[in-house]
Formats: sequence, structure tokens, C-alpha cells
Amino acid sequence: MSDQTGTIDFSVFEQVDIRVGRISSVEVAEGCRVPAYKLAIDFGPELGTRRSIAQATNYPPQSLLGRQVLAVVNLKPRQVGKHVSEVLVLGVPTEGKGTALVVPEMEATMGGRLF
Repeated sequence: MSDQTGTIDFSVFEQVDIRVGRISSVEVAEGCRVPAYKLAIDFGPELGTRRSIAQATNYPPQSLLGRQVLAVVNLKPRQVGKHVSEVLVLGVPTEGKGTALVVPEMEATMGGRLF
């Protein structure tokens, strides 16, 4: 629940499940309004591989393969163009028109939860 200042209770934040996964495949997501990639992300044995549509086309596709990323894994699947996105890869805007992916500073445990 949020208050009038827009702050939320910590219990609300705890409901967001952010995990570490490794990108295992990258394809151009055809038919999206904004250029995007269709990613397969491996979150380890507990969560398996999930799909995401990510607006991170400022990265060359091959540079994303094998990269660890942080993603919200407990959102309802979302239709993006003709694709279904099962997880939300976290990123922030760059000073240009790109996206900087949120990544662990060092190799992290696959499927590890952000705390």
C-alpha cells in the first residue's frame, strides 16, 4: 500500500521477486512497436528458462549471450507485439536513447534473489 507521497510499505517491495539469470539466446523480436530482442534467460534449476522481450537493442546481440541480468520473475506474462514476455529484465535509460541493463557486479548464483 502506498501513501500520498508515493512511498510504499516494505512488505509491498518484498512481493517483487527479482532474480539473477543468464541470457542463453537472443533474437530480434519481430512485430514489436519499439525495436526489441526476444531473450531466453536461464534462472537455474528452481525456475528454469523464461522468455523476455527487452528493449536493449543498443547492445549487439552476441554481447548479450552468457551475460547475467536481473529480472522480475513473478509478474503475469505480458503480450508484447506478437510475443509473450514472462519476465521483466531490469534496465535504466542511458544518456543516449539506449538501455543499460541492471547486472550483478560479479558472477552471482543463478536464480539468486535480490535482497
